Amino acid sequence: MPTDTPAPRELEILPGQVEGPLRFEAIYGRVAPVELEIGIGKGRFILAEAERRPDVDFLGLEWSLKHLRIARDRALRLGIANIRFHRADARHVVADLIPDRTLQRVHVYCPDPWPKKRHHKRRLFNGEMARHLERVLAAGGHLNVSTDVREYFDAIVEVVESVTGLRRAVDPLHPDGATGRTNYETKYLAAGRAIQRITWRRDATR
Repeated sequence: MPTDTPAPRELEILPGQVEGPLRFEAIYGRVAPVELEIGIGKGRFILAEAERRPDVDFLGLEWSLKHLRIARDRALRLGIANIRFHRADARHVVADLIPDRTLQRVHVYCPDPWPKKRHHKRRLFNGEMARHLERVLAAGGHLNVSTDVREYFDAIVEVVESVTGLRRAVDPLHPDGATGRTNYETKYLAAGRAIQRITWRRDATR
């Protein structure tokens, strides 16, 4: 793990700091595969992955500033340099800031299901978002999704498979769905709630 850990302000992309497309080489100071997690919570999954795979750069999006700062401070204590955090609307980041074909993986674990029907329009997954998630994936890249709400899972599958060319796959780095990857997943599994998982892959030829 690199010892030249950035200062706190360098680990966090501040609101308003980025106006155009993200230049990952400038953000991380190198050329490397990039993975995105949408809704990192306190950072359990993304921190473990960044520490385990220092050859990959990670970007974590989280709306809760409290949770984001907890994750950022943990990264500092662990000396993790290949990670950045950004408090922003994921829809805006994916649609407007991430260039085409630049992400090796996108992780979306237990997004807010907005269970009331009148709130479904607030859900992360809709046709526009699904198309942008396909756009930002590099050839051969994976989209990993989970939720504890079966109805939302079915809705996600329907929208992704109706508007994109992504194909169902097994992510070779994350084949096991028996254990929780995030704090929420671990909590839900302990409470006896099933976690629905799915992975899609962008064809290497597309």
